[in-house]
Amino acid sequence: MPTQRFTFPGHDGQQLAARFDMPDGPHLATALFAHCFTCSKDIPAARRIAARLASMGIAVLRFDFTGLGHSEGEFENTNFTTNVQDLVAAGAELARRNMAPSLMIGHSLGGAAVLKAAAEMDNIKAVVTLGAPFDPEHVTHNFADSLPQIIRDGVAEVSLGGRPFRISNDFLEDVAKGQLTPAIANLNAALLVLHAPRDETVSIDNASEIFLAAKHPKSFITLDDADHLLTRAEDAEYAADVIATWATRYIDLARPAPPIGIPEGVLRVSEGDPNGFLQDVQSGPHHVLADEPAAYGGTNKGLTPYGFLSAGLGACTSMTIRMYARRKGWPLDHVSVDVTHDKVHGQDAETQSKSKIDSFVRTITLRGDLDDVQRARLLEIADRCPVHQTLERSNHIDTKLA
Repeated sequence: MPTQRFTFPGHDGQQLAARFDMPDGPHLATALFAHCFTCSKDIPAARRIAARLASMGIAVLRFDFTGLGHSEGEFENTNFTTNVQDLVAAGAELARRNMAPSLMIGHSLGGAAVLKAAAEMDNIKAVVTLGAPFDPEHVTHNFADSLPQIIRDGVAEVSLGGRPFRISNDFLEDVAKGQLTPAIANLNAALLVLHAPRDETVSIDNASEIFLAAKHPKSFITLDDADHLLTRAEDAEYAADVIATWATRYIDLARPAPPIGIPEGVLRVSEGDPNGFLQDVQSGPHHVLADEPAAYGGTNKGLTPYGFLSAGLGACTSMTIRMYARRKGWPLDHVSVDVTHDKVHGQDAETQSKSKIDSFVRTITLRGDLDDVQRARLLEIADRCPVHQTLERSNHIDTKLA
């Protein structure tokens, strides 16, 4: 996916470093992602979610809050309110570029921030929280031993994730006042709450409180045994898939008309995991995964390429039979097609070829009050399936660099 890097002014004019992940194809919508407390825009979960949404045509803006990552400013002078203000500033920057966001996603304290910020942004149609606290003050448990010193001296250096940060008493006072109930209750957008039951950083009770405080439409999905940062690739991928699928119900993703001569549009396959074989397959609003079995170096999260080929043959066969039976008015109650694929010697397949060829075997099951003549005719009709005919014909594939 193409990426744009730029800066924009945050809540106090300091330049914030942003990364804008754009779709390879048409830009259909825009999302804004808020990272977790003291994290950055480049955490693995953010990268995976951005890649998945971009494959659907949704551009994603990620940025470092003031004083973090590559953004200007001093973290010591920021608080929960300034994070919210930075998000509003990011939304304004996207609007200035004619790409106003309609989806907001927040991780941990960033999830609390998007709930607060969404109430101030009229164009937001959907909000997603990942491991978010119901009470922003919850974040202080990360440096509980330093609270007396912060209150006494006004500021103290604490270690978070192995890195030093200076936390001020102003931060403590601000998060103590950061009540989310009014913002959640008045949220004029659909809400998706994602949380792991075993999250040891922010307990799942927080997700329950967020969900109960919100009005419908709202959804609550658990992330099973994922950790708070979704450090495992499979957990981040699952969250990304859930968000992408859920968002389509609330965000208008109307696609432009397909090019002339290409009625089904362009099917795009994008690499999902450079360390394996996982692929994101996007065709219009439809998304599936392609992969290889673990025995062949894959992660077995989707059909193999030959599996898709077999699926195409099976689906086309079933559709062709149904269409013919419907037109004839025959009592076909149900049709199923089992397809197997193998490489066999041409002579075994009764061809003139001496080399190996691809062999597909279809086993068709027809249910209904059909007589023998009708069943035989439907078996003949199966061979008229367009995909069947395509596979049996000589084909031409033109390959070129973009």
